[in-house]
Amino acid sequence: MNDAFRDAALRLDHVARRYVEGEGTLEVFRDVSAQFVPGELVALVGPSGAGKSSLLHMAGLLEKPSGGEVFLNGLAASKLSDSERTRLRRDTIGFVYQAHHLLPEFDALENVMLPQMIAGKSRKDAKAEAARLLTIMGLEGRLDHRPSQLSGGEQQRVAIARALANKPKLLLADEPTGNLDPKTASGVFDALIKIVRKEGVAGLVATHNLELAVRMDRVLLLHEGRLVDGSKLATKT
Repeated sequence: MNDAFRDAALRLDHVARRYVEGEGTLEVFRDVSAQFVPGELVALVGPSGAGKSSLLHMAGLLEKPSGGEVFLNGLAASKLSDSERTRLRRDTIGFVYQAHHLLPEFDALENVMLPQMIAGKSRKDAKAEAARLLTIMGLEGRLDHRPSQLSGGEQQRVAIARALANKPKLLLADEPTGNLDPKTASGVFDALIKIVRKEGVAGLVATHNLELAVRMDRVLLLHEGRLVDGSKLATKT
C-alpha cells in the first residue's frame, strides 16, 4: 500500500450502489473511487437525486455498498462485523446535517460535552474540550445559551463543534448550510474551514452551493453515476 492510501482518512475503492425496484435495478452510482486526507476539505456537488447523500451514507458506514470497498483509517469496512463497524463509525466519523439536531434542554456547552461523556471522558475534561471547540467556532460568549436562544447560524456552529468533540478522523457534512441565508451560510462555512484546518480532520461536504464549494480544496461532481473533477464547473459558476 502506498503512503497516500495509508494516510487517507477515507478511501472509496470502486464503490457502487444499486437498488432493486420491482423487476428492474436503479443504479445510483458506479465505480466511484476517491481518497480524502487529514486537513483537506472536499466539496461533493451534483443535482438533486444524483446520489450525494447515498455516497455520504456509504462513506459513513450507514449503508453498505453494492460493490467495491470503503476504507476508514486503512480498515476495509466489509471485513468488519456489525459491532466493529458501529465502533469504527463512532470513533472515526463526525456527522453534520442540514438540521442541527441539538438537544433543546441543554445549552451549547452541554450539547458538545454530551458525546464526550458518553464516550467515557470526565465531565471536567469534556467541559474544557467543548469550550475550546466552541471558541474556535466563535461562540465563546454563547456557551450557556440554549438552542432556542441561538441564531440558526450559531446553532449550526454548535452542531459542527459537537461533530468534532470526540476527535474523529473524518467529518461528513450533508448540506450543512442549506437552511441558512447566504450571509449566514458564508460565516458558518468560514468557521467550518477554520476548524477542519485546525483539528486536522478530513472533510467531505455535500452542497448545492457552488460559491461555497469553490472555496474548498477540491470539488468533486457526482454526474450520471460517476465521480469526476468538478473544479472547472465551480470556477465557471
